[in-house]
Amino acid sequence: MMQAKFKARSIVTMILFFCLTTPVGIAVGYGISRVYNENSPTALVVEGGLNSVAAGILVYMALVDLLAEDFMNPKVQSRGKLQLGINVSMLVGAGLMSMLAKWA
Repeated sequence: MMQAKFKARSIVTMILFFCLTTPVGIAVGYGISRVYNENSPTALVVEGGLNSVAAGILVYMALVDLLAEDFMNPKVQSRGKLQLGINVSMLVGAGLMSMLAKWA
């Protein structure tokens, strides 16, 4: 937020919303837990959908925020074998994490 140079009012608003998300989420979760049947087909579909969204966000964050800098490094860009190696390593790692998720 500081790097984006938002105005003070915008920063305070964002901080306020950020601080309120956890207590509001706890209250909503508590309310839902009273009527929640974890074995109903609707609950399973909703849970699967939310898990998919969470996994997609994690993959996006990993690729865009964490790995993009490494992949765009001039040393990597100038060496074909190194570029192939890190791409294969990333795909193998993602595959192994997917296999691990099968048992989780």
